[in-house]
Amino acid sequence: MGVLQIDSVNVFARSHYLPGYSRIGAYDPAALDGLVMRRRRPTYVEYLAHEAAFMPLDDWPLWGFRRHAFTERLTRPGAWAAEPHNADVIACVRAELADRGALKPSQIESVVRQARRGPWWDWDHVKNALEHLWRTGEVAIAGRDGFERVYALAEHVIPAELRDDRPRDDAIRELVRRAAKAYGVATLADLNDYYRFRDQKAVRRAIDDLEAVGEVAPVEVEGWTTAVGRSIPAWLHRDARVPRAIEQTTLLTPFDPIVWFRDRAERLFDFRYRIEIYVPGPKRQYGYYSLPLLVDERIAGRLDLKADRACSTLRVQSAWWEKGVAADPDRVAAELRRAAAWQGLGHVTVSHWGDAADDIAGALAADRHEHPNAAAA
Repeated sequence: MGVLQIDSVNVFARSHYLPGYSRIGAYDPAALDGLVMRRRRPTYVEYLAHEAAFMPLDDWPLWGFRRHAFTERLTRPGAWAAEPHNADVIACVRAELADRGALKPSQIESVVRQARRGPWWDWDHVKNALEHLWRTGEVAIAGRDGFERVYALAEHVIPAELRDDRPRDDAIRELVRRAAKAYGVATLADLNDYYRFRDQKAVRRAIDDLEAVGEVAPVEVEGWTTAVGRSIPAWLHRDARVPRAIEQTTLLTPFDPIVWFRDRAERLFDFRYRIEIYVPGPKRQYGYYSLPLLVDERIAGRLDLKADRACSTLRVQSAWWEKGVAADPDRVAAELRRAAAWQGLGHVTVSHWGDAADDIAGALAADRHEHPNAAAA
């Protein structure tokens, strides 16, 4: 994994905690917090390395090309930052960080309000100014307080020796190399998405360079074909290995690299996933924030989980089997017990919503609860 994508939804566990759990099992989330969120001598930093993600501090020079692209796009005539009143907000926020050091947004907002009162100086403008400065590289994330970001001028976070940007082609080549190694086997579209390049020509040049030195080799993957039956070009990294067997049952976050590129998830697992957070409750097909369930080499189902901490209960809000995939309910039950224990929850209950709900409830010998969307399912 080259990056760890961040997501604020905390109905079960925030997304960046789950990939570690999926791979190594139960661990103390505070240990991860101490690694990626610490404010003194940070070794990780946040940037748009996929979407918002934790990445090694040493990778800062690799992302100069993206910061430059944001600067060009966000400062052109007609852009938000180019409007005079917004430019004033940006200047005020920049000055506050220079004068006072690392600050949470709430610590800046009140000062800005005092400086200039009026409709252009509200919370949204402060937040937009911080995000603008972060995207363009003037500001870096100096850690988090709880889950609230702490912003600082980049020169106060990034060591001087890391502030020289790598040339664009060189940086993209290195990142494509990492993506190829992380994926093992990948198409051009896969490698273009891993770090959200959105530049297939540059990615293809990087692939050609890596192929020339023997780091990747072209391959055909059975089943990876176009609509007219042509094989989709793919590349195998030289360090990729096929395991003798995969015997594991675990939950995934929707933002795990295994499934975060939806086109790849469909090619690998015949698994079509859409997040339903913004879908009205009665219209949801699978649930608010369903987690893919990995059983051995297949996505076997999806479980919508809620950590009811007041009742020390993991609530399975819905449970579904994937069509054509057979899974042992006892293995799923064991994974749910493990997930509940990881989150410090003593009980598991299962709703009646979903074609896997009865099987899993039976394997757990669990109490049942009603879900408000069940009648609309």
